[in-house]
Amino acid sequence: MTLRVAVWSGPRNISTALMRAFENRPDCAVSDEPLYAAYLAATGIDHPGRDEVVAAGETDWRAVVAQLLGPAPEGRPLWYQKHMTHHLLPAMERDWIHGLSNVLLIRDPAEVVESYLKSRATVAPEDIGLLQQRRLYDELAAAGGRAPPVIDADAFLRAPEVQLRALCGRLGIEFSVRMLHWPAGPRASDGVWAPHWYEAVWRSTGFEPWRERTPHLDAAAQRVADACRPAYEFLRDRRMA
Repeated sequence: MTLRVAVWSGPRNISTALMRAFENRPDCAVSDEPLYAAYLAATGIDHPGRDEVVAAGETDWRAVVAQLLGPAPEGRPLWYQKHMTHHLLPAMERDWIHGLSNVLLIRDPAEVVESYLKSRATVAPEDIGLLQQRRLYDELAAAGGRAPPVIDADAFLRAPEVQLRALCGRLGIEFSVRMLHWPAGPRASDGVWAPHWYEAVWRSTGFEPWRERTPHLDAAAQRVADACRPAYEFLRDRRMA
């Protein structure tokens, strides 16, 4: 049987680096934001490379779900599915999520907003996924009686190996030292949006060293970060040790 690990993040997090860590395991297949095309097609929102993403991806979310629940690529026993939580639109059914091994990946909203605005002109609270992550956490905890693991990017970057070992333990898989380093450059598994968002990851060969960050936001951006902070703090208080 395949263990399907669905990692639900917001943008401008370490989600792609974490996908690299799992992809560097010989037993793991990865899928990069499989609901992105459906999200863009349904909302009409303008993202960098939007037309390419819609043209290259599957815009029927039901077909995406069927693929994610179907046979794993190359029959791999581990399948890492990288998701953006805001891609889960209200019209999409969500029961299928409960059959996955779900993980939430969070980051301080001020840092997310500052980074997000380097690629887009505006940002709203719904764009960065934290509000949706809080709702998903509550749904998963209520449905299964066990809350999903929560990874905080700041805590993770302070001790990647400790955090990866803890995550593997929660997932019931063995940790591999291969998860700590990977070859630089693009991957065939990267979404077509990678040239717009993955420059730093393409240069990387491992997780970036932790450094203290002091975001600088204007008043509008600060309001977005403030609107998401209660959800972030709720989840941060429940992060993996």
